[in-house]
Amino acid sequence: MPTNAPPSRAVVHLIDDDDAVRKSLAFLLATSGFAVRAYASAVVFLDALNSLQPGCIITDVRMPGMDGLALQRRLKELKINLPMIIITGHGDVPLAVEAMKAGAIDFIEKPFDDELLLAALRIALDQFGKTGLRENEAALVKTRLQSLSPREREVLDGLVAGHPNKTIAYDLGLSPRTVEVHRANVMIKMQAASLSELVRMALTAQVLAAS
Repeated sequence: MPTNAPPSRAVVHLIDDDDAVRKSLAFLLATSGFAVRAYASAVVFLDALNSLQPGCIITDVRMPGMDGLALQRRLKELKINLPMIIITGHGDVPLAVEAMKAGAIDFIEKPFDDELLLAALRIALDQFGKTGLRENEAALVKTRLQSLSPREREVLDGLVAGHPNKTIAYDLGLSPRTVEVHRANVMIKMQAASLSELVRMALTAQVLAAS
């Protein structure tokens, strides 16, 4: 594998409210071999956290609604520590420096050379690989857990304990069919392809909480 290839499974999350810039950058990243997901705003990105794949973030520092700094603060609150590259326009360098002090790994000024951005991105993904795919995945799992309803969480607890649907139904005073529905919803919200994967996710989140 070439040394400049992106780490396996890592996704570049591109956030920019300018349609033309976002599409152009997404095309550049995709044709350079990166897996990329694009978002029209920081709010749209946060709304997609339940299905967020580990990787890194490229975001414009100045956006309507929620700017790059506010997004950075929110992710820290959620303990989602994906490497972040800030894109800044002329005159916004002080904001970018503030973002760097808060943990962003680099900032790129517009207009920028494509290779400059790609080089910064490779460094970000390399850092992501070194700082721990497992830790970031655990934080994302915790975010997904927070999307479960109280009843879905109870069903999940029963599954993690190794109980069959009928036992969970009896313990919760539900019908087995209702438990099946909750179980299916849990699988969807947790992005789990199998029961074993669901249990692994739940145990990983418990380890994170205890650390």
